[in-house]
Amino acid sequence: MNRLLMRYGFWAALAILAGTGCKKEPPAPADTTTQGEGGAKPSEPASSKPAATPTTRPSLSTTSAAGWEPTEKPKAPPLEPHPRVEMRIRQGNSDLGWIVLELDAEKAPITVANFLRYVDEGYYNGTIFHRVISDFMIQGGGYTAIGVKKTEGQHEPIQNESKNGLSNERGTISMARMTAPHTASSEFFINVVDNGYRLDPRPPTGWGYAVFGKVVEGMAVVDRIKDIETRVDPMDRRPEPEKSVPVDPPVIVSAQRVK
Repeated sequence: MNRLLMRYGFWAALAILAGTGCKKEPPAPADTTTQGEGGAKPSEPASSKPAATPTTRPSLSTTSAAGWEPTEKPKAPPLEPHPRVEMRIRQGNSDLGWIVLELDAEKAPITVANFLRYVDEGYYNGTIFHRVISDFMIQGGGYTAIGVKKTEGQHEPIQNESKNGLSNERGTISMARMTAPHTASSEFFINVVDNGYRLDPRPPTGWGYAVFGKVVEGMAVVDRIKDIETRVDPMDRRPEPEKSVPVDPPVIVSAQRVK
């Protein structure tokens, strides 16, 4: 301090000292109050803390860029409150049958509109169920083969609607996402057991995985898929890698609205 006073004078030194405390901190991330797609590694989806994840399973995440926030709105919600979608499933040369989904546009209008947009555009045709865990869920809607991401036709992520009162019970369909809450795009999963206790909204973030419908026909097909042979992903470097990669992935041959 004495050297500063001698060299620059009292007022100059005072200005220098004051300047050292004027650097501004970067703004905190916006409070959105708010884990696939390649597996959920789902995968869902931003906030200062990551969303709570299931303690017994990895997240249902996607391979979309981390931290994306919804910037593009899907088309307006469908007029019908409970539209239906049917999916024809094959595995190799075997026709596994049909899965019929009844969607809840009243409870999850944004998610249903987004899902129907992909259905109407034919995006799901030819995609596979790329992640299968027999006591958890089956996940699909983003890959055409194991390790081959379908990027053409992808839309921006959507708002998380997990606080709609619907629970991740057996037979329900939900959106996969990354750790950030608003990162769901095309990938979905069907619960094969009751997963509400680990996938529904819970403190501290209050965000879960958005349920937007349920299987009304073809649950036997879902159960056949959950029991297929799986292997460990060779790229999974975790101490206890997940055995969830189908050896012969089931294919969604077609997905269309029920007329």
